[in-house]
Amino acid sequence: MSKKIIGVDLGGTSIKFAILTTEGEVQEKWSIKTNILDEGSHIVDDIIISIQHRLELLALPTTDFKGIGMGSPGVVDRENGTVIGAYNLNWKTLQPVKEKIENSLGIPFFIDNDANVAALGERWMGAGENQPDVVFMTLGTGVGGGIVAEGRLLHGVSGAAGELGHITVDFEQPFACTCGKKGCLETVASATGIVNLTRRYADEYAGDAILKQRIDNGEDVTAKDVFDLAKENDPLALIVYRNFSRYLGVACANIGSTLNPSTIVIGGGVSAAGDFLLKGLQEVFDENTFPQVRTSTKLALATLGNDAGVIGAASLVLQ
Repeated sequence: MSKKIIGVDLGGTSIKFAILTTEGEVQEKWSIKTNILDEGSHIVDDIIISIQHRLELLALPTTDFKGIGMGSPGVVDRENGTVIGAYNLNWKTLQPVKEKIENSLGIPFFIDNDANVAALGERWMGAGENQPDVVFMTLGTGVGGGIVAEGRLLHGVSGAAGELGHITVDFEQPFACTCGKKGCLETVASATGIVNLTRRYADEYAGDAILKQRIDNGEDVTAKDVFDLAKENDPLALIVYRNFSRYLGVACANIGSTLNPSTIVIGGGVSAAGDFLLKGLQEVFDENTFPQVRTSTKLALATLGNDAGVIGAASLVLQ
C-alpha cells in the first residue's frame, strides 16, 4: 500500500489538517481551534493529540505515513524545525516543534513559512498546474508571497525571499508600512491598502460618487465595497480600482521580468473580486512587460482557497 502524507496549516484562529495521497488527493480534512493561551504552550500538544485521535478513528497506524508537513507563521528554522516570533500565536520564545512532534508520533516532520507552503499548494495542485516556475501572491490584510523556481522554493539568505508585499511601488504619496519603510506594495494592494487608497483619492475627489458619500459620512468601507462599486461604475471607486491595478500590475510586471514564471497566481481575500480584478491587472502587466515575458508568463486567480495551506504543507514531505 502506498504511503500517505499529513498537512498541517497553523493559523492564529484555527489549525487545519489533511491526510493526502502522495499524488495530492485529499482523503480526509478536519480542523481545531488554536489555543494561544499561556504563551501558546498548548498548540503543539493539541496538534499531536488531534493527529493521534484522527489516526485512531481511521484505524491508521503511523507506519502508513511518509511524513507530516506544516506551514507556520513567524520565523521558521527549517533545518532545526523551530519557530520564533509568531506573535499571533503568542510564540515569543523558540518553539521546538519538530522535536516534540517526531518524539510523540514517530513520523518524519517538515516545516516552512505559511506563505511559502500556500505557494507550494497552488503550484502543485492549483492554478500553477504543477509547473516548475510559479509565483504565488496572497492579497489579504497584508501582501504575502512565495516563489517556486525550477521546482524549488526560494528562501534567500535570511529566509526573506518571496516577501512580495515589501516591493516598493508607490513613490508619489507613499504610506508608511509596518516593516518600517514607505511605499510598499501591501500599503496599496492589500485589503488595508485599498482602504488607504480610497481615503487618499476621496480627499482629492470633488464629484458626486456613492463611495465619496460613504467616506464623508464616516462609514467603514472595505475592499469588497470598493470593487463592488467599481463594477457599477462609481467614479471614485473606479479611480481607486485603476490605481490599485497600476501598483499591483507594475509589481507583477517586475516579478515577471525578474523570474519569468509560467504563472503568477493571485490569492487571498482580495482576489475574491475575481475576473474584474484580473482584467485591470492584465492591462497594466501587458503595458509594462517586454514581449518574451508578456507572452510566456500568465496571471491567474488561485483555485485552492483555504486548502492551499494544508496541501502545500503536505508537499514539503515530498520536496
